[in-house]
Amino acid sequence: MKLGHIAFTVKDMEKSLDFYCRVLGCKKAFELNHYETGEPWIVYLYLGNGQFIELFYGGEIDNPWNEKLQGFSHLCILVDDCVKKCEEIRAAGYPIDKEPKQAIDNNWQFWVTDPDGIRIELMSYDPDCPQLKYIKEQEG
Repeated sequence: MKLGHIAFTVKDMEKSLDFYCRVLGCKKAFELNHYETGEPWIVYLYLGNGQFIELFYGGEIDNPWNEKLQGFSHLCILVDDCVKKCEEIRAAGYPIDKEPKQAIDNNWQFWVTDPDGIRIELMSYDPDCPQLKYIKEQEG
């Protein structure tokens, strides 16, 4: 199994598309209109390897249980070079929440926040990290 997509409801689609596509390098794949109203509903962004991000128009999440939504922590996107990507994001006018550093798993990471407050970890795998070791074990 693998992650098919992660979804966010966004306040300003154009700002979000600018951030995810122009700044982070995702590709706008396609859009879906609402099945009842025909209004714009979801924009799909492609990360590669069968992975997508869904951006929903609307600004707020409907919660039929009237409970506080819990569980989401952050989105992690793999990049080739954390330091280079950090500088690209800074040059695009977005603040960096946590500067690049090497983490406990030897991977390099830094943190930003998207226009709707979603925390995003950008990470570069170290050749000897546990994630790559696991993938190699699984895929041969």
